[in-house]
Amino acid sequence: MMSMKELTSYLDTIQPELNNVTRLFSLPDEPAGYEYTAWVENGDYVASVEGQNVAVQGRTAIPDEHEADERIKTLHRKRAARRLLKQTLYDWCRKVTGIHPPWGSLTGIRPTHLMYEALQQGLTEEEAAASLVRQFDVAPHKAQLLREITRVQSGMLPPDDAGVSLYVGIPFCTTRCTYCSFSCGELGTGKLVEPYLTALFAEMDGVKRLLEQTGKSLRAVYVGGGTPTSLNEDQLRRLLDKLMSTFPGAMEYTVEAGRPDTITPGKLRSIRESGVGRISINPQTMNDKTLQIIGRDHTVQQVIDAYAMARAEGLHHINMDVIAGLPGETLEDFARTMEGARALRPESLTVHTLAIKRSSRLHLENHPLPNGEEASRMVDMGLETSRSLGLAPYYLYRQKYMAGNQENVGYALPGHACQYNVDIMEENTHILALGAGGISKRVYPEEGHIGRAPNVSNIEQYIDRVDEMIARKENLFLGDDFSPDA
Repeated sequence: MMSMKELTSYLDTIQPELNNVTRLFSLPDEPAGYEYTAWVENGDYVASVEGQNVAVQGRTAIPDEHEADERIKTLHRKRAARRLLKQTLYDWCRKVTGIHPPWGSLTGIRPTHLMYEALQQGLTEEEAAASLVRQFDVAPHKAQLLREITRVQSGMLPPDDAGVSLYVGIPFCTTRCTYCSFSCGELGTGKLVEPYLTALFAEMDGVKRLLEQTGKSLRAVYVGGGTPTSLNEDQLRRLLDKLMSTFPGAMEYTVEAGRPDTITPGKLRSIRESGVGRISINPQTMNDKTLQIIGRDHTVQQVIDAYAMARAEGLHHINMDVIAGLPGETLEDFARTMEGARALRPESLTVHTLAIKRSSRLHLENHPLPNGEEASRMVDMGLETSRSLGLAPYYLYRQKYMAGNQENVGYALPGHACQYNVDIMEENTHILALGAGGISKRVYPEEGHIGRAPNVSNIEQYIDRVDEMIARKENLFLGDDFSPDA
């Protein structure tokens, strides 16, 4: 087992995660008078936090006493220790501040994993939701949201080691949104597009060979970015022709048409004729003033026109992305965005909460995060709007630095949930990611481990080193890269 010395040392190792806990309460990374100790006692891990006249102690049994595989035993014990150390600090912060974060002590990206963990232990949906409230202090309405999501996901294609979902990245946009932290560049003169497509097509061929070697079948295919529709009509048609000839037979194909100002009837026709069944047209807000602030460089009217154009071209599964908590927006502004969603009636609606990351211009320009209470009410408004449109929640993920410690939720009509979104967010399915900045993932379900093979993010380097990107995927899927998470 982890010795007392090792457990104390582990406190230092996970300090960044402990910092994430204190930030839930707007406390500094190491609050004044704060003292944290941990030890092993009678087969338990024990942790204690003291300071500001408050003392909290927690303990948990050391798991896997009879586990023969030392790798898995080490992994499970580190996870048990990490969970205890974070929860004990959370309990102390809660008592010191009196604040109740909506997601309780959870700081991870995928809280649905804990719901599934409880269900796998034999609990009912109701019992599993109650356990999250009891064990992690999750607000009841958030636990209920997870319950709804897992119920929808239970009717979708389950994880399968023989299957793989595919991501194809087009890292170009006409302009860069101020909140964006993705690996993409402004289209500019477009001089990099043709060499990029040449490299991407070569990577497609390499991945096709890899699928043949591994015997894995395609689940869902997603063409994202950037903005794929920033390509001109000929380039987009050639991309889709290559995609469908190289990777036929997937259960679902999605193409992001995120920027309305990049959409033309010709591009939409190519998308439909290629066999793609799902697109995403993303206004983010239905307020012209905000669109200018965040660098979108299009108007609300162009959003409305793009939806009409897509419907006229026979596209009947459109997703809409919106963001709660954009700079300067009030509840009235967000209500206007929700009114726009009700008028356009997308088949799926994703309600994001603004997260200002360090690589975004909003961070560089020192724009403050919006008020947490307002962001929370906006997220609730997104839920109410989705329900009014007949949409049910089907996936959820969280990010650091989110306004009001909220979440991103995808809602969809029955039968319209995006399989790729579930596969990538739940991290229970192999992912092959092509293009600059893509990260391929191989899932090891027995060990609870994920191996990763990232592509370089720089577009020019990707073009020059595409053979290396193919080799990285081959090493990931044809080798054995298992190493327990720290």
